[in-house]
Parts: sequence; structure tokens; C-alpha cells
Amino acid sequence: MGHQIELATADGTRIAAYRAAPTGKPRGSVVILQEIFGVNAHFRSVADRYAADGYLAIAPALFDRAERGVELGYDQAGREKGFALLKAIDPAKTLLDIQAAIDAGREAGRVGLVGFCWGGTLAFAAACHLSGLDAAVGYYGGGIAGRLQDKPKIPLMLHFGDQDQSIPLSDVEKVRAALPQVPVYVYHAGHAFNRDVAPSYDKPSADLALERTRAFLAQSMKV
Repeated sequence: MGHQIELATADGTRIAAYRAAPTGKPRGSVVILQEIFGVNAHFRSVADRYAADGYLAIAPALFDRAERGVELGYDQAGREKGFALLKAIDPAKTLLDIQAAIDAGREAGRVGLVGFCWGGTLAFAAACHLSGLDAAVGYYGGGIAGRLQDKPKIPLMLHFGDQDQSIPLSDVEKVRAALPQVPVYVYHAGHAFNRDVAPSYDKPSADLALERTRAFLAQSMKV
């Protein structure tokens, strides 16, 4: 359904992105933000799902500044390399890359954003700091609780799992207390419960989170 494109960032860097277009005129655009495993087959399928919903979906390759073409597996080697790449990237430059994807999505009108794990934390950062976004959704963003001095400028929804070994429920409660206007949902699931190619997948939680995300994006983006 999709193909690779290149995005030009504000500092002159070019990064790859996976672009999946719907059949017919897009109802808007959704930027998909990766986990630490790159824009792999699973993430391309996530983008394809939003394209099937009628959105132009763009998934920027956020590791391109350190290494191009990263597609990692969900084993220990993949995790170790993903964390190493994460440490090699300037977070401020990552926001430039996300902004480039948002700007590209504007060709389809309003722009939403959905991020997972690292991308879930980045979804919060984008909602607070970037321009051109109409809504954002973060799944199990472990870094959000440490950034609560920032405040989102746009509608934001967050999803967490109550069995997540990397995000304590005390952090989720901190997020709720600091952001009372933000819908925060907790599922009986662990980390990466949306990742349908791994043992962490929890279909009931993933389906409900997707249903809520779809409704939230449609309402917030007015599409």
C-alpha cells in the first residue's frame, strides 16, 4: 500500500519516511512515530492501517541521523541496538524530523499523530512543542512522567498498561494529576500491547485503544 519517500528537515537533513495513501481523497493525515526498532514491517503495517481508515499516513525514520534503513527485530540484540541508536541521536533534532513529517502531512489537510513507546513519549513532546498538529495520541510513553513541566497545546490522548514493567502506575498517576484535561486510559496489559507480532500483544486492549484513538482523532481533527 505504501512506499518510501524523503523528507527535508529545517536543518537541511534528509530522512526517509514510509508513506501510505488511502484509496480516494484523504480525510487528513496521521504521522506514525516508531518504537526503538525502526520503521520495520510492523510499523509499516500500523501506517497501512491508518491509510485503510482514510488517512494519509507518514512514518518518519527517526534513526536516520545515526543510521539509515534501520529495521530491528524484537530480540535482545534488537533492543540493545535500538537503545544504542537512541543515545546517538540529539532529541532536539528528532523534533525537527517529526516537524518535517507533520509539514508533509499538511498536503492532506489536518494532521494527527500517533506514537508508540519511544514514539509515545515523542507524541507528548510534539503536542507541547511542535506546530501544525491538530491532535496527538501516545501509547505507553515511558518518558512522559519526567516531562510534566511541559504542557500540551493541542488535544492529547494517552494509553498505558497496568502490567507494564517499565512504566509504574505511580508514573501514570503523576501524568493524570498534572494533565487533568487529557484522557488517560489504562488497560490490563503490559508494555507494547499493540505490537501484534510479538508476545506482548494483547488483542482486547489493542482493539479498544484503537477504537478510542480513531474516535479521538476524528473528533479532534474534525474529519
